[in-house]
Amino acid sequence: MNLAPNFPDDHTMHLLMQLLHEELGLPERKAISLTTSINFDLGCDGADARHLMEALEAQFAIDFTDYDAYRYFQPEGFDVFLKRRAKGRGDKVPLTIGMLYQAIRVQRWDTQELAGL
Repeated sequence: MNLAPNFPDDHTMHLLMQLLHEELGLPERKAISLTTSINFDLGCDGADARHLMEALEAQFAIDFTDYDAYRYFQPEGFDVFLKRRAKGRGDKVPLTIGMLYQAIRVQRWDTQELAGL
């Protein structure tokens, strides 16, 4: 794995990277940094995204009360009710490794705080 310079080298990041590798597979030659997005750069979406976020919640006890999957990911399959609820939420935004790392460290998802990373 090709990690960017100044990439955090602590136990929390090691656990996060191990989980990302197990759930998504990480590219061998592509540089991974805190700004690498799991949805755009790593292609995580739909059921894979839901499963990853559930694994993060279970392994790291993150409070996802403020988390909105539609902000980052397309819904699984086609469901008219999901489409209606997602209406007006605009284009998807990157969900980065740095955002996940910060959420793990504080054990909660704060969309406004994480959007500034």
